[in-house]
Amino acid sequence: MRNPKDFFRPLAVGAPAPLREIPVKPSRMIHFFPPHLEKVVAKLPEIAPTVDVLLANLEDAIPADAKDAARAGLVQVGRTVDFGSTQFWTRINSLDSPWVLDDISAAVLEVGDKLDVIMVPKVEGPEDIHYVDRLLAQLEAKAGLDRPILVHAILETARGVANVEEICAASPRMQGLSLGPADLAANRRMKTTRVGGGHPGYLVRQDPVDGDIEGARTIYQQDLWHYTIARMVDACAANGILPYYGPFGDIKDVVACEDQFRNAFLLGCVGAWSLHPVQIAIAKRVFSPDPADVEHAKRVIEAMGDGTGAIILDGKMEDDASVKQCKVMVELAEALAADDPELAAAYGF
Repeated sequence: MRNPKDFFRPLAVGAPAPLREIPVKPSRMIHFFPPHLEKVVAKLPEIAPTVDVLLANLEDAIPADAKDAARAGLVQVGRTVDFGSTQFWTRINSLDSPWVLDDISAAVLEVGDKLDVIMVPKVEGPEDIHYVDRLLAQLEAKAGLDRPILVHAILETARGVANVEEICAASPRMQGLSLGPADLAANRRMKTTRVGGGHPGYLVRQDPVDGDIEGARTIYQQDLWHYTIARMVDACAANGILPYYGPFGDIKDVVACEDQFRNAFLLGCVGAWSLHPVQIAIAKRVFSPDPADVEHAKRVIEAMGDGTGAIILDGKMEDDASVKQCKVMVELAEALAADDPELAAAYGF
């Protein structure tokens, strides 16, 4: 077992010191793009100001014969695109693939000074993070970087979910986790072919009315991902890192996409993946607090004074727990408003 004092010491001579707290930057949408497609890359300067995170995808959506081109595209984008305040991430290939070593090496040695986060797919336990952690430290030392690149893990296997607490605590590099519903569904042998979202067969049904089994009975569709998201959120909160909902694959069904994103937001997720430009606006809307909620939160904080005791405001009891909830809402609104004049006006900042 490592000495706890060693946890925040560099894992390689000359590597930057690990962070003691993960910077919390707006990341309502992680917008994926294929870096080997010139038509897509040409639009990045236009897209970058509209998203919180741009992610160069090297993994599943990239054909095997385009892996080298995608990696070269990552380097080109990192060297040529002005990201402004937008974060730049990449998703590498899985740790059991023949491409991952080249992915990590190119990312750190070629554009490590531009890269904020490396997303690691199919993480199954802390040992996966330990491997990436040590390798990143060695490459950062070689590249002469002055800050560590952070790590984001995707929960895509049953073993990963079972080990989620240990994954979150595996390294001070851990920035957050995303739910990967499609691979997780396959690994669990779930009987759905959808990429995220609900399923009409996963439901509860109203009891028979007057004993009439064949009569009209209300049906309530349930959320396949409620348990996993809640467990992921708890593990992230306990370890000071950030939880995200992952992809919603039905691009046309913007209503269901918004519902899934909002469920994740209410449970504690800070953002979601956007796979198509149409989902950018959905994520921005959902993961930005409603101005009415922010206004109410500000009123509660002001009315509660030092936060002790209890009051009745608009017919509802508010106490110290209420103030803590309201501060979560207001602090998020302030962080988002700092870079968005439109939101600042809506929130009254």
